[in-house]
Amino acid sequence: MNSVIGRPPLNPYLVLGIAILLPGAGHVAIGEPERGLRFAFFTLLLAILTWHLSTPEQSFVGRAAGGLFVWALSIPDAYKIARIRYEVWKSRAA
Repeated sequence: MNSVIGRPPLNPYLVLGIAILLPGAGHVAIGEPERGLRFAFFTLLLAILTWHLSTPEQSFVGRAAGGLFVWALSIPDAYKIARIRYEVWKSRAA
């Protein structure tokens, strides 16, 4: 392997799995810790906000909907960044 190319980025599917497990963790894994921590912060903030604004009769998903929504947005975002970096690395390696 050419030393100019460097170490290959993480496999996008691995990043996808990490992002599904924990909000913001996929971003941290690909070297975007600030972005990942922002996603984690807003996931927690909106989950708490919607939890307190909803009624106890709502399901867990309904009560934490705001946080789950941000978490759901963070998953494809981390995957997209990882996929782009992987494809760029792959094209330079060829």
